[in-house]
Amino acid sequence: MATKTAPIKKVNPKVTEPKIVEKADVAKSNGEATKATRLKVAKTYKIYIGGQFPRTESGRYYDLKLSNGKVANLCLGSRKDVRNAIQVARDAQHGWAGKTAYNKSQILYRMGEMLENRAAQFVEELILTGSNTNDAKREVEQAIDCLIYYAGWCDKYQQVFSSVNPVSSSHFNFSQIEPTGVVTMVVDESSALLGLVNAIAPVIASGNTCVVLASNQKPLAAVSFAEVLNSSDLPGGVVNIITGTRKELLSHLASHMDVNAIYLHTEQVEEIKSVQTLCALNVKRCIIDQTTQWPNENPHRIIDFTEVKTTWHPVGI
Repeated sequence: MATKTAPIKKVNPKVTEPKIVEKADVAKSNGEATKATRLKVAKTYKIYIGGQFPRTESGRYYDLKLSNGKVANLCLGSRKDVRNAIQVARDAQHGWAGKTAYNKSQILYRMGEMLENRAAQFVEELILTGSNTNDAKREVEQAIDCLIYYAGWCDKYQQVFSSVNPVSSSHFNFSQIEPTGVVTMVVDESSALLGLVNAIAPVIASGNTCVVLASNQKPLAAVSFAEVLNSSDLPGGVVNIITGTRKELLSHLASHMDVNAIYLHTEQVEEIKSVQTLCALNVKRCIIDQTTQWPNENPHRIIDFTEVKTTWHPVGI
């Protein structure tokens, strides 16, 4: 006897579209909706050598705790970074000294313009490293004014400090001011921006180039100031900024044989003696600054980093 089987029903499967999940979709957790948030791009604080922003060749860094509770990573500069910076400063010095005084003045003025345009950023970074709002605003404004001040002196200091000297022979005797060359600088630890600008501006106004060790505890504004330099028509290598520690780098900045002068802001007797001893190796000029009140603008700060060239010209022959 044949058995009956139930007829097989054909079912057309439902075609479902794939669900596209957007970043802004809601993620459900414990029955409650939480909206996804965007992570901001964190700024990387690098050193500034030869118009570029490399990381330190050593790959080292140190942590800096900010006033908002966050931690910034700063490059811990090495002896090799110092040597690289001095080399590019030497290569750039002849070209920078050869620019007209008017052109140097334009570039320093442009630096002031760019700092003015980014004033809010610098105020924020000064606050992050411990300044209150009023002090931060005042420091940025004074740094801008300092750049404009030395921009005005670029084409005037020669007239003020050069001379025609009286001599007993039948000659004209002229004294003319020339840049000393490459200057290494260790700036004020307690002033993040103003001490840095007050050190750099008079040095480059006369045609010198420099390698600067920024404040170790307040370096954010110094790194950002390098970005201002980079966008101000200043040739690469004229100003080079390194972050790191005095304990490790001070002796290298003072002893390098291709450096013509060093600027040191300190009140530490041991540091002064050490640097003066190292400067004697190639008779480089040593300028010790113990200024406690900024700004300290003075045309004589330009002359601190210049040499006097005297020329004799016979007459009546």
